[in-house]
Amino acid sequence: MEFPDEEKGDDRLEKGVQESMAHEQTDSEEHASVGKKNIEEELAGTPLAPAHSLWTTDAKGSVRLRTEEGCPEEPVTVHQMFKASVEKYGNMYALASKKNNRWEKITFLEYYQFCQRAAKSFMKLGLERFHGVAILGFNSAEWFFSAVGAIMAGGIMTGIYATNSPEACQYVASDSKANIIMVENQKQLEKILQIRDRLPHLKAIVQYTGLPQQKTSSLYSWEEFMEQGLDVSEKALDDIISSQRANQCCVLIYTSGTTGKPKGVMLSHDNITWTANHASRAGDMQPADTKQESLVSYLPLSHIAAQIYDLWTAIQWGELVYFAQPDALKGSLVTTLREVCPTSHMGVPRVWEKMMEKIKQGISECGYVKKKLVTWAMSVSLRANQKCMQKDEERPFLFSLADSLVLKRLRAELGLSCCQKFFSGAAPISSETVQFFLSLNIWLYEAYGMSESTGPHFMSGPKAYKLPSCGKVVPGCRYKMANIDSEGTGEICFWGRNIFMGFLNMEDKTREALDEDGWLHSGDLGRIDEEGFLYITGRIKELIITAGGENVPPVPIEEAVKKELPIISNAMLIGDKRKFLSMLLTLKCCSDTETTEPTEELSTEAVEFCKQLGSQATTVSDIIGGKDKEVYRVIQEGINRVNSAAISNAQRIQKWTILRKDFSVSGGELGPTMKLRRPVVLEMYRKVIESLYQE
Repeated sequence: MEFPDEEKGDDRLEKGVQESMAHEQTDSEEHASVGKKNIEEELAGTPLAPAHSLWTTDAKGSVRLRTEEGCPEEPVTVHQMFKASVEKYGNMYALASKKNNRWEKITFLEYYQFCQRAAKSFMKLGLERFHGVAILGFNSAEWFFSAVGAIMAGGIMTGIYATNSPEACQYVASDSKANIIMVENQKQLEKILQIRDRLPHLKAIVQYTGLPQQKTSSLYSWEEFMEQGLDVSEKALDDIISSQRANQCCVLIYTSGTTGKPKGVMLSHDNITWTANHASRAGDMQPADTKQESLVSYLPLSHIAAQIYDLWTAIQWGELVYFAQPDALKGSLVTTLREVCPTSHMGVPRVWEKMMEKIKQGISECGYVKKKLVTWAMSVSLRANQKCMQKDEERPFLFSLADSLVLKRLRAELGLSCCQKFFSGAAPISSETVQFFLSLNIWLYEAYGMSESTGPHFMSGPKAYKLPSCGKVVPGCRYKMANIDSEGTGEICFWGRNIFMGFLNMEDKTREALDEDGWLHSGDLGRIDEEGFLYITGRIKELIITAGGENVPPVPIEEAVKKELPIISNAMLIGDKRKFLSMLLTLKCCSDTETTEPTEELSTEAVEFCKQLGSQATTVSDIIGGKDKEVYRVIQEGINRVNSAAISNAQRIQKWTILRKDFSVSGGELGPTMKLRRPVVLEMYRKVIESLYQE
């Protein structure tokens, strides 16, 4: 793979890369000739750093590992995992990037060599042991090289959300003591230049796509950066790599700060390597020597879900990762999926919902006969899959006919014709979305976990699928339920090799999360059925406690409203310390293709909904403020139906209002993974909420 400037190539760099790779190829061939046994001896012979506790808040600290009967595997570092994969998959393709309208691929061996070169450059630029390398920008091969290279060089890698403000970037860079910040482009560079003077640990900034538009000290292009370490010796790098221990920190994941300032989740080498190995098995991911999996990387890598799935699991099992275009979530994702036809795909619920809306729109635009055919095929598929789930029986011939005639083509439209594993994570997914995809013969495997559990702790999969559960505990992990009530609902607590080291520099928060015995308290409420399937019922912190002392979990009520009323995009229940419940509603709208901000214009589905009522509304303004009495009447009827199923009067919605604008990441109401930021919404719409409670 080349790393030319967008305008012109750099011949000197290319020559340097070729010479370096020729040298490293020889090293690799010599290493390979020693055989697999050497790798196994190397893995078995690495001691752990001394540790007395299961947790620490010090970046230089080490922890005791939860090795026990259920997960006795030998702890390994990130470098050891990568080296073992290069032994097995060295000549197979690892990464694919689209340059000049053409996919350029590199092998696992080349990938490893680029990471080594990046590591040497980090060393040359003065990266200190256990100090941060922060990466700010969209997914790319350079993102991966920086991440792995930072760890090889003895640093701690941390991603920064591309949507972060300069102040939010400063918090992460400062907290992680970042020596080097990698930025994608001029837009991200400007954020860092604004806060540079407030980052005493910062030694260099590297722009990893294009050339920086200005010259300033310690600012490098990617090409300049990769040349920095050419004179750093193999021995210097090997010495740092061999000093690393599996129970030391190598990755920081910053929580998105939906409840207070972000917390730096410290993950050890063992957290990463153990989870990459085990969680993917629950999802039936195959090693490349059996069948190489392929996927498209597009979700924010600063979030644990994308990072463990795209980066670390791909190294562990030899998967081929295609990088989407930076505008993937603005609409180009499906184009990329169609081009590469991945075998596995993960989306956050909002991504699956967007796909669902796109298909529904397509169906609504079909002619009468075609629409009937598609509707028939989807209903056949849904019934057959629901039966198959309950009884594990063969699907009927009619299903096969519907699938081959109609559904196969719909999946191909989404770029999912070769896809066999479909994952949803990072936030709860609605049963409506899951059922819709079942009707396309797509089984969405839900993963449930947190940054503090290195991603998934429970997973659905081919052998663990039951709606509306999140599947069963990942093999090798454990769970317990705390403070169980009369209905069997309690707080879900986690235990396993995937449990984090602690929150960086936050002892109080770490003690809140981990109890005296080392169990991680999730803050989520749920119940486990007799077969071991987990059902999430809400979050303790989200629980609404009314003025009358009634505990109300908001999510089931919000989901019920959205299910009853297809015009509703977001619903947020209000009522903490209030006499009654009320609700904020937003309507389904189109998004600006450039900014992704919601517009005034109603979505095709919303317009269709209005038409069926005899309403001519095409914008939010046509409806709000009681202008469209028909739409208001139907919304009230939907609320009434939800209220009729309430288990008590206190759980009924007494008042509601439609907001002028839908929630969005850019608006601040949603976090980077589309999770509702309730405290932010409460503050933003304080006046609107107060007006609902005025006598």
